[in-house]
Amino acid sequence: MDQRVDPNSKTVQLTPSPWANPTPAGLVGLAVACFCFFALLSGNVTKEAMPLLGLWLLGGFIIQFTVAILDYKSNNSTGGNTFLFFAAFFMFVGGVEMLMKYDMIVRQVPFDARIDGWAWAVLTLVLWLWTPAFLKNSALLFAIVVLLDVALPFVTLMDLGLIEKSNAFIPAWALLGAGAVGIYLSGAIVVNTAFGREVMPLPGPLVD
Repeated sequence: MDQRVDPNSKTVQLTPSPWANPTPAGLVGLAVACFCFFALLSGNVTKEAMPLLGLWLLGGFIIQFTVAILDYKSNNSTGGNTFLFFAAFFMFVGGVEMLMKYDMIVRQVPFDARIDGWAWAVLTLVLWLWTPAFLKNSALLFAIVVLLDVALPFVTLMDLGLIEKSNAFIPAWALLGAGAVGIYLSGAIVVNTAFGREVMPLPGPLVD
């Protein structure tokens, strides 16, 4: 997740590599997931949307797995590791679970979804611990991570059955915000890289 823009010179720093920056595509995948989860958690769509959401998440898995590998190739440890676990758990497992859960609901097969809460607890704690690393990236990318930091504990606690589902509006709006920032950041990276200068404002890191 390397923004590759020097905030002081206002020019794009092109890394001497045959590979382009994959971060914008990864951010688009993240934004799609965030917007769709907002719709589901806020009640804008019903549970009948779950199979379609599952397919969108599986599409996002392809993107984010690819981004992770390219980030590793460019020695971007923060981006590579983050996109890899997003691809595996948020996208692939999330997508397959959406398909399976809807099928079990329709067939009235009992299942204990609290196991998801235990898994989400790990992902929440990991993202919290990794958050300071994003201070070295664009402030917009840091903002996305902070919004996810807000959303994930609520998802965790709801899945564990420790708080009511009525609290779903909190992670819903945090995810919508993360998705919106992701859309802008992906656009800024693509456009600024294409022009070789800052066309769309892109703040630098909060910590040098």
